[in-house]
Amino acid sequence: MSIKEKRKRVFVGMSGGVDSSVAAFLLREQGYDVTGVFINGFNVDGCQDKDAEDARRAADHLGIPFYALDAREDYFEHVVQYMIEGYRKGLTPNPDVMCNKEIKFGIFLEKALKLGADYIATGHYVRLLSPNFSAQSVFGATPKSYSSKKHHATDFDMVSVANCRLLTAKDTKKDQSYFLWTLTQEQLRHCVFPIGGYTKAEVREIARKAGLPNAEKKDSQGVCFLGKVKLPDFLKEYIEPKKGDVLDVDGNKIGEHEGVQFYTIGQRHVNMQHATNNKQQKTNQKPYYVVKKDVETNTLVVAEGNDHPALFKHEVELTNVHFVNPQQFEIRNSKFEIPMFARVRYRQPLVEATLVFDKNQYQSASEKSASIRVIFENPQKFIAPGQSAVFYSENADENGNREMLGGGVILE
Repeated sequence: MSIKEKRKRVFVGMSGGVDSSVAAFLLREQGYDVTGVFINGFNVDGCQDKDAEDARRAADHLGIPFYALDAREDYFEHVVQYMIEGYRKGLTPNPDVMCNKEIKFGIFLEKALKLGADYIATGHYVRLLSPNFSAQSVFGATPKSYSSKKHHATDFDMVSVANCRLLTAKDTKKDQSYFLWTLTQEQLRHCVFPIGGYTKAEVREIARKAGLPNAEKKDSQGVCFLGKVKLPDFLKEYIEPKKGDVLDVDGNKIGEHEGVQFYTIGQRHVNMQHATNNKQQKTNQKPYYVVKKDVETNTLVVAEGNDHPALFKHEVELTNVHFVNPQQFEIRNSKFEIPMFARVRYRQPLVEATLVFDKNQYQSASEKSASIRVIFENPQKFIAPGQSAVFYSENADENGNREMLGGGVILE
């Protein structure tokens, strides 16, 4: 029976942007029963009202039903407060990861299923390998050449393709798998990612040909719920500024700051004066970069130049570790090491690394409390505690697609 005969019902999270609008268009063209939904979340500067109207106009153009989901209280509780508390502790939390976990693939998915939807869809650039869809579908999610090669047969086995698996997007510059590492099998069984097999340029061209009113709309930047409000200004409404010392890596005081919570590791330009009065040294001074934050002492440590050794780490430890396929790792020895690729911030190129796990300390790799070390082949810089480290398969298909295996939160 074809997809059109089944008439599966899909609720599409329409943000007002071109990506989610094209996702809705592609699903409609495939014969799905499509409903557009705008998720009303917490918003600071009112830009959400314009986005909601853009989403409604796109839905009207496509001739599909359109509704708004009020998730403002949940969004503030699960995403905004998570971010505020993270910064309060001196971390650099990732609200996009939490938004996907708790809102888009949490509350929205639950509500959609209760209202009779078979699936939800979003405009994320990611490919879903699922038993629900064929390799010939519009989503381009199952490359024929993709294979699940075993790295260490004595340590773990790759899960069968009967389970859902996430692959990187065709457009490597737009790939958003980094933000989806918390998703579970139960969530993925009800998900569709229609644009993962297209480049951004192709998506815009589809939007133009379809006559979508937001075909040329610019992509949103920064933290979505802030709009044009700067993050430090927002945080100061919840975290009281407190002046403290700025030290160089040798412990010399070179200035003051308004509060370590308003900075992040790797941040450039903290407006510090060089410790010496030598004019020649000032002329040759390189920009400073944050290398450490100490909330207890309210001290900020900076290094001069973006190649300073203090900015690099050879390994990190993770907490809240999650695997998209927990069964993927059947541990047979007390310790195991898995070669893979990792990413410690969005749009960072994938780097070679090794997952190191000790079974004697934790019973299962799927446990939320499990701690895993990621050891990089080459030291990586600007690693911020609180951010996500996401792991990808060592092997790739002929097009360079890799499987996103899971991730965790970087510890201090």
